[in-house]
Amino acid sequence: MICVNKGLLSVSAVFLFVAMLWGQVSQPNVIHALRINESIKIDGLLSEPVWQQAEHISNFTQRELNEGAPATERTEVAILYDQDNLYIGVWCYDSEPDKLIAKKMSRDFRWNGEDNFEIIIDTFGDRRNGFLFVTNPNGARADALVLENGRQINKDWDGVWTVKTRVTEQGWFAEFWIPLSTLRFSSAREQVWGINFERNIRRKREQVMWQGWSRDSDLEQVARAGKLVGLTGISSVKLVEFKPYGITGFESRQETATRGVGDLGGDLNYLITPTMKLNLTVNTDFAQVESDRVRINLTRFSLFYPEKREFFLEGRNYFDFGMGHAIQPFYTRRIGLAPDRSEIPIIAGARLLGKTGRTTLGGMSIQTAAKGDFPSTNYTVLRWKQDIWSESTVGLIGVSKIEPQRQNVVYGTDFLYSTTEFLGDKNLQVGGAFAQSYTSDAESKFGESHRLFISYPSDLVEFDAVWSRVSKDFNPETGFLYRRNYQMLYSELQFNPRPKFLPWIRRLVFKPLDFNYYFDDVTHRLQTFKSEFRPLGFSTKSGEFYEFNIQRTAENLTQDFPIHEGVTIPRGEYWFTHYEIQAATFSGIPLFGYGSVNWGNFYNGKRTQIFSRVVWRLNKHFSLSGDYIRNDIRLPGGNFVVNEFGSRLEFAVNPDLFGSLFGQWNNDDKEILINFRLNWIPTPGTNFYFVVNQSFDTGGGLWSATNTTVLTKLIWRFVL
Repeated sequence: MICVNKGLLSVSAVFLFVAMLWGQVSQPNVIHALRINESIKIDGLLSEPVWQQAEHISNFTQRELNEGAPATERTEVAILYDQDNLYIGVWCYDSEPDKLIAKKMSRDFRWNGEDNFEIIIDTFGDRRNGFLFVTNPNGARADALVLENGRQINKDWDGVWTVKTRVTEQGWFAEFWIPLSTLRFSSAREQVWGINFERNIRRKREQVMWQGWSRDSDLEQVARAGKLVGLTGISSVKLVEFKPYGITGFESRQETATRGVGDLGGDLNYLITPTMKLNLTVNTDFAQVESDRVRINLTRFSLFYPEKREFFLEGRNYFDFGMGHAIQPFYTRRIGLAPDRSEIPIIAGARLLGKTGRTTLGGMSIQTAAKGDFPSTNYTVLRWKQDIWSESTVGLIGVSKIEPQRQNVVYGTDFLYSTTEFLGDKNLQVGGAFAQSYTSDAESKFGESHRLFISYPSDLVEFDAVWSRVSKDFNPETGFLYRRNYQMLYSELQFNPRPKFLPWIRRLVFKPLDFNYYFDDVTHRLQTFKSEFRPLGFSTKSGEFYEFNIQRTAENLTQDFPIHEGVTIPRGEYWFTHYEIQAATFSGIPLFGYGSVNWGNFYNGKRTQIFSRVVWRLNKHFSLSGDYIRNDIRLPGGNFVVNEFGSRLEFAVNPDLFGSLFGQWNNDDKEILINFRLNWIPTPGTNFYFVVNQSFDTGGGLWSATNTTVLTKLIWRFVL
């Protein structure tokens, strides 16, 4: 009898283990789309009879706070389609709809602190890439392109789609309209797409998903998505899209008279196939409607500024290369911008983006005009990626900068092995890249860069390791390098237990290992060493987090380092220790904040760094935030304090009319920079902007207006 019981226990344990491995698949894991011949009014009411005729799925499971438990509020989804459009209906029932948290209403809103509903669609069924669409009870819209199973996310992509929502005594409801021309998919008559859904109920800190609800997964991992079937006869999608733009306004600078500014140009987009898009541009619109955040650089290395110009945002992910953030063979801010970030005119350009079968292609060529010391230059990039196995890729890249009598070229190859089935259902990624540069007029014409990495991100244990190298002659002039002539070793190990005996703790965080070791590629001498030990960190079930870190740093200065005006650190090798505390409140409440303090040794002196940010979400129409950074540095060569302030007022009349007022100041430049932006979307794909940039010199104690720019910009969309 005992033997039988032991046998039953063993069999039960095996079945339990298998159930845990496959537990994030909830049946049904297939949703059928219903083809319709009638028009749908997008109003959030979901009142047409076809919405009830379509199949509804409702089997959502908690990822947070109680992994594997049923959702506490019912959620249903149904999908319709016709020859040109996809419609997704969502029923978010709620027992306490008056407690919904929804304070955002503008396009591309930050949805992390909101009640929201998210959809990801893998139109190629390749278990790698997807289109992400997000809304909240106010009807705010956000979207993104997801690549490499969530490893890369391009939130700057703006698709043509819309959603309307309604809040009633039963909950909140959403009606999505997504033109098929916004998506990319194969030419097969019968489509099978990956699809998944996520709902966040913020007051409960509850996150529920249709499929892939394990804490080792997330929505962006499309390899764990369910299936969308029933789509037939939609392979004939064609699109010719013309997007002209016009800019008019005036500019006044302290040293010059006021002058009018204006420009015209446009883009022609042709969907060659449902998967391949050609973009032609003339007198390209590179006007930036949002100001860069000015940063004070207290390091010896380059600062990275993100791309904000619309033309480059849509397809930038096609040209990402496996070298990581610090080594980029292609960096779009090298095109059309001088080193001081002044504009260099663009004559014309062409771009081809898309996917055919298991092959992803990206190509772009831009010709800039001559301006001052900068000759007319051609910038071209070509990118090829091939899907291999179930979730992995290999690829090639080529980047050229061609000037009269001079050429700079970078070419390379990368690979990524990715699986969501490591040790059953864990994630593992292993990858690498090699690139070489050629500069025609350099003494050493060739230079190389390499990178290898491994990443094991799981809920309980996180481990990463990287080796990268940049030779002293590697010269990607259309790229970005954080530093030159180095090799770098990096590794991080972190444990994230969820103790049940502490009922108010969501997760503890212990980090015994985290270091970056840079050494000279030629002499192999130390350049920089940074390490962090986290004896304690935690997040609470009510949404707060705290961490304490001990950091050890080394810098080997091969020459004197002028860190600030009148203050220089002598060359030499420095080792120093500093400490850090970080804390934040739950971002779903109307008034929340984040703060950190870092103090200790700094080279041959001391530094205390304070950072704080406070956000006050008054209602869905107004949000006010402010941040402050203070660096108090005391060195034998002199003492100085750097203060940086920033503040932003965001407003929204409705999801199609919104804007912001952003101001910044620091005591180094002693200049206030103000950016006002109003954005109106009369129809999906069309944008009107009104922008004011104003600067004030505060060096004399009084505000003195220096530079003023006032612009109106209209981008209209015509489908031919």
